[in-house]
Amino acid sequence: MNIKIAHLYPDMLNLYGDRGNIIALTQRMKQRGIDVSTDAITMGKTFNADDYDILFIGGGQDFEQDVLLDDLKKGKDAEINKAIQSSKVMLAICGGFQMLGKYYKTYDGKMLEYMGALDFYTEGKPERMIGNYAFKTKEGIEIVGFENHSGRTYLGTGVEPLGKMIKGYGNNGEDGTEGVRYKNTFGTYSHGPILPKNPQFADFLISKALENKYGKTELAPLDDILEEKARKQVFKLYIK
Repeated sequence: MNIKIAHLYPDMLNLYGDRGNIIALTQRMKQRGIDVSTDAITMGKTFNADDYDILFIGGGQDFEQDVLLDDLKKGKDAEINKAIQSSKVMLAICGGFQMLGKYYKTYDGKMLEYMGALDFYTEGKPERMIGNYAFKTKEGIEIVGFENHSGRTYLGTGVEPLGKMIKGYGNNGEDGTEGVRYKNTFGTYSHGPILPKNPQFADFLISKALENKYGKTELAPLDDILEEKARKQVFKLYIK
């Protein structure tokens, strides 16, 4: 078995070590004997979504997102849409997550028209929502992470939240939701990065990618005793 990853804008969208998610995915697949490779999809570089099994886009500041919009609209947006609709696995973090939506309205009134791949929008506020947080997916996976965003995201129709908040702000600090999910696309505000902190969620994404490519596949278990001890300890600290 082999899995190919497209890492979108690794040179510009890497707040809080988000590229650590690629490292976690790669190592957990290699330990199971799965061949894995990653291509960096930078500005000006075209790509074909059909060539990849997992797409990843990290977080960045508002300025960087604004700069990338023109490049996205030169064909990358269409390929990302194709990947989403064909159930490729996609993980989008913070600013990358926001860019999947319809628009971002900054707190001073500037409108940034985003990809519109999923039905949600984001509105900026002067106050940032910052801190360690935790949420639970519908599969029962308890995820710990770190959020730092001024945007408030509101989900529309045809999508659902990635999880429900246990502690922290999440999408908007109002409705108790965190992130977005549609088919095998997952957006989240969780920096940290999310996958090294939450190996169960990393394996969930790997399983989805393998299932989409090869059909139902059972992952061989890994020795995650230390990782789980660390995650559980952090979880206890976060929910105080």
